[in-house]
Amino acid sequence: MSLEQEILETVRKYHREKSETAEFIPGETPVLTGGAVFDEDDRVAVVEAALNMRIVSGKSTREFETAMARVFDLRKAYMVNSGSSANLVAVTALTSRSLGERRLQRGDEVVTVAAGFPTTVNPIIQNGLVPVFVDVRLGTYNATAEAIASAVGPKTKAIVLAHTLGNPYEVEEIAQIARDNGLWLVEDNCDALGSTYRGKLTGTFGDLATVSFYPAHHITTGEGGCVATGNLKLGKIVESVRDWGRDCWCEPAHDNTCHKRFGWQLGTLPQGYDHKYTYTHIGYNLKSTDQQAALGVTQLAKLDRFSAARRHNWRRLRDGLADVPGLILPEATHDSDPSWFGFLLTLGRELPFRRAELISFLEGRKIATRLLFGGNLTRQPAYQGAEYRVVGDLTNSDIITERTFWLGVHPRLTDEMVDYVTSSIREFVRSKVGSLATV
Repeated sequence: MSLEQEILETVRKYHREKSETAEFIPGETPVLTGGAVFDEDDRVAVVEAALNMRIVSGKSTREFETAMARVFDLRKAYMVNSGSSANLVAVTALTSRSLGERRLQRGDEVVTVAAGFPTTVNPIIQNGLVPVFVDVRLGTYNATAEAIASAVGPKTKAIVLAHTLGNPYEVEEIAQIARDNGLWLVEDNCDALGSTYRGKLTGTFGDLATVSFYPAHHITTGEGGCVATGNLKLGKIVESVRDWGRDCWCEPAHDNTCHKRFGWQLGTLPQGYDHKYTYTHIGYNLKSTDQQAALGVTQLAKLDRFSAARRHNWRRLRDGLADVPGLILPEATHDSDPSWFGFLLTLGRELPFRRAELISFLEGRKIATRLLFGGNLTRQPAYQGAEYRVVGDLTNSDIITERTFWLGVHPRLTDEMVDYVTSSIREFVRSKVGSLATV
């Protein structure tokens, strides 16, 4: 047995010794909103990459990208350093001059929702584009196809939407709206890996899809994300934007893949200027590392199991809270099967307490909560003075800002933990409104 094999076998032994399940003690053991699940294969993969000093993007990255593309049944997937970077790369790619008249240009409008995560919207603004905000429905927390269609105007060039907390929006209908109007569709699939709409995976309906691999998400690489597409031309642009904006497509530490490294003439550069240092896009360095990708490969093999656990925990929460008065419970979009990221609750106006009171009670019991990210983003200080347009009102986005929060459904939660959450909510509401059976 080689020294490396001995080390990796020791890592497996170490993992087994470290992995004893601690007893759940209500009120003392934290019930978190997110938590990655690791097995010995995950730990070995990371250590093996470290032993071989694979500290930049390389072999494992290519393997993971191929596996991610296969999951989506798309032509290409490009790993980046976060889901937020994936969104930045996706939107920026659509500004490429190589797209001709369809390219997004400064002042063009992009339809999105007001209630969501900032980095779904930020790349629109960062590229000089104008967000057009629409409201969402309570319950699904997604915009309807009708709302999206009503926001399309003469300056609209794209739609950028996230599947909220894993719940698909009406993506088939919205993709059709995009096709009918010659618009790009970017699916922010960061919270929805494994979700389906009408039997088809989310992330496969649009021109580009983004995924996040932060530890709270369905699988993790630590920090990390990817951009997936079935369009090879868009894929080439995505790769360029991710890799400094260069025109060259050589893998790191490889030269002359095109066999004419010094035979190009682009822009006003001299003939034969080194293709490795020729830039056709204003890009970034948003690559990830092989250690992260190695973890992604082993995590991806467990995606179906993780998704099943999330669905189980979400259903157990919903069943446990079904008869609690005044709570607007989450609901899956019709014809969808979400791989849930979290469990959303909105407090009805009739309840005699504020969100802050319930959250304080839960947090005091070591039950972690989160708001629906930025709420109505037009009310956030970062967007004061930003150019945007609103179609209709943002009534539900305001309700979300004031009365909505979410709880975890991740695979590390046990039935005992989930039942502790539901019993705690029931106890708090009962203390405020009386017997649940009589209300």
